[in-house]
Amino acid sequence: MKALVVRLDSFGDVLLAGPAVRAVAAHSSGVTMLCGPRGEPAARLLPGVDEVIVWAAPWEGVEPPSVREADVDGLVERLRDAAFDVALILTSFHQSPLPTALVLRLAGVGRIGADSVDHPGSLLDVRHRRLPGRHEAEAALDTAVAMGFPPHPGDDGKLRVLPPPDTIALTGNGPYVVVHPGASAPARAWSPERCAEAVALLADAGHRVVVTGGPGETDLTRRVSGDTAVDLGGRTEPRTLAGVLRTADVVVCGNTGPAHLAAAVGTPVVSLFAPVVPAERWGPYGVPSVLLGDQRAPCADSRARHCPVPGHPCLDEVTGQDVVQAVRKLLKERA
Repeated sequence: MKALVVRLDSFGDVLLAGPAVRAVAAHSSGVTMLCGPRGEPAARLLPGVDEVIVWAAPWEGVEPPSVREADVDGLVERLRDAAFDVALILTSFHQSPLPTALVLRLAGVGRIGADSVDHPGSLLDVRHRRLPGRHEAEAALDTAVAMGFPPHPGDDGKLRVLPPPDTIALTGNGPYVVVHPGASAPARAWSPERCAEAVALLADAGHRVVVTGGPGETDLTRRVSGDTAVDLGGRTEPRTLAGVLRTADVVVCGNTGPAHLAAAVGTPVVSLFAPVVPAERWGPYGVPSVLLGDQRAPCADSRARHCPVPGHPCLDEVTGQDVVQAVRKLLKERA
């Protein structure tokens, strides 16, 4: 049976689909993942994925393409040629799977399932209703089970990626704490000043600190690292970053892809979590973590990309010393 798993949004979202992907793979002859450009690097890290199709959907992302630019007809033709027997569509709690389901119907996919609050008409063969309070990783796996894809008996349901490379040449010898100051949305980022404060205080507390960031964040990581930390800004593609996070004692970051990547390699997380989305759905999954940030702030559940409250109090009232104490707590639990 040829299976298609669809998750069209970001890097972290695709990582959270991992347990569901493995469940589908346990019952299929092959799994193809259809994802967006931002999610492609994560899809290529997931165990159980045999092939990746990248497509930018006109209903996903901050700057989606127009319907014409998206070339829906071209995608339909490619999917029809692949002749998938079954498709599992994974979405966040606030997204509709029905536009994707329509495309898959046009492509002749035999059986389609998704989590949907909207009446699906003839678009879905399995319409699952998610249970309240479920983490996004759990909700995705629940939907896979509803489709007839229970996880393999030996699968613990945690996040997982393919084995990352050794990164000691980048990080140097000895234990270290990672600080990742960037985030995909400004509302989810701790201020650079607070990040730099945390780096200095962690170093004062005896920790070696490694600062990570993407190619567009080198100015930020340089500022946060100062003369104290190892600055890996722009020097780690996703597999390499997985290696850096895997050998860290603790990772300090916001609600962003590297938090889920840290969880996927089993590293504890100090989560600087802005409540614009619920932590119960999006917090670090399956690893020890400490959640910092006012979860009852006025921005709660707003899904805002830019903080609507002057001063960004939900995160910037968290201090560097709060982070040091959280790291200490996680290290004691790990000992």
